[in-house]
Amino acid sequence: MKHNEILRVSGKSLIPFIMMFGLYVQFHGDYGPGGGFQAGVIFAAGVVLYTLIFGLRRARRVFSPRTMEAWICAGVLLYGSVGLLSMLKGGAFLDYNVLAHDPVHGQHWGILWVELGVGITVTAVMITLFFLFAGRGLRGPSRLDHED
Repeated sequence: MKHNEILRVSGKSLIPFIMMFGLYVQFHGDYGPGGGFQAGVIFAAGVVLYTLIFGLRRARRVFSPRTMEAWICAGVLLYGSVGLLSMLKGGAFLDYNVLAHDPVHGQHWGILWVELGVGITVTAVMITLFFLFAGRGLRGPSRLDHED
C-alpha cells in the first residue's frame, strides 16, 4: 500500500465511516436489522482495512493480542451478567422483563446490553482470527508485515 497513494488515502478516509456504521448497526439492531454480531463483523472489517493500509505489525501494536483477549472476556462477562442480574431480580436467565420498572423498558435495556456484549466479543474474536491467519506466511513473513 505504500506506493498506492489513492488507495491509501481513500482507505484511511473510509475507516471512520465504517466504524460509525458499526455503531449504528450495534445500537439500532433492536429496532431493525442488525445487532451485536453484524456490528462486530463491521468493526472487524474496519480493522482489516486498517491492517491492509498500515501493516500487520502496526495493527498488532494498536490491537494487541492481550487487549483482544480482555475484550473477548469482557463481552462474554457482559452477556452473562445481564442474565445473572435478571435471575437476581427474580426472573429466569435473560428474562429482560424484570430489569426495569416496566417490562417494555426491561426488554429494551436487556437487549441493548446483551447485544453490546455480543458485539464486543465478535469484534475481538474476528480481529484475533484475522491476525492469526494473516500472520501465517507460506515462506517467511506475511505480505501484510510491512512497516511504513
